[in-house]
Amino acid sequence: MTNELNGRKIAILATDGVERVELEEPLGALLGAGAQTELLSLHTGEINARQMDIDPAGTLAVDKKVADAHVGDYDALLLPGGTMNPDQLRTDPDAVAFVRDFVETGKPVATICHGPWILAEAGVLHGRRLTSWPSIRTDLRNAGAEVVDEEVVIDHQLISSRSPQDLPAFCKAIVERFAAALQPA
Repeated sequence: MTNELNGRKIAILATDGVERVELEEPLGALLGAGAQTELLSLHTGEINARQMDIDPAGTLAVDKKVADAHVGDYDALLLPGGTMNPDQLRTDPDAVAFVRDFVETGKPVATICHGPWILAEAGVLHGRRLTSWPSIRTDLRNAGAEVVDEEVVIDHQLISSRSPQDLPAFCKAIVERFAAALQPA
């Protein structure tokens, strides 16, 4: 266990249909680096996770509704994918506002697979460079992003990856970038 993120609080925004591995592997990396995390969602209780978008993959306990969360309480934000998860998040005004407000702080934001859909909905991708799952790349371009096909893309505060196959590099990058961004100036 390392302590790069000791004392830091990371928000994870997800809802039903989240790709379990895209939440759990980064969560493990963050916890292993000493971070405290909170799972924010559209509702309280539990969210239903998926494997490969189709198979049920258990549930995850929600810590707080995104409507009750305050951007200032968190040092970084993780947006996992799965097709259904970000598709639902991008239709919720509270989730969209939270993401928009978070990006505007300049704090680090990490996203993988279909996760960037909510960034497009929040209107924060103009002039940004990122990657994603191939099927949403046109949406991201239409939102003003430069989309590339790379394992991990870092553009200022934004860290993105394409798919679960990229998780080892993504997890390493988020811990490093979250830690670097959180150092005192």
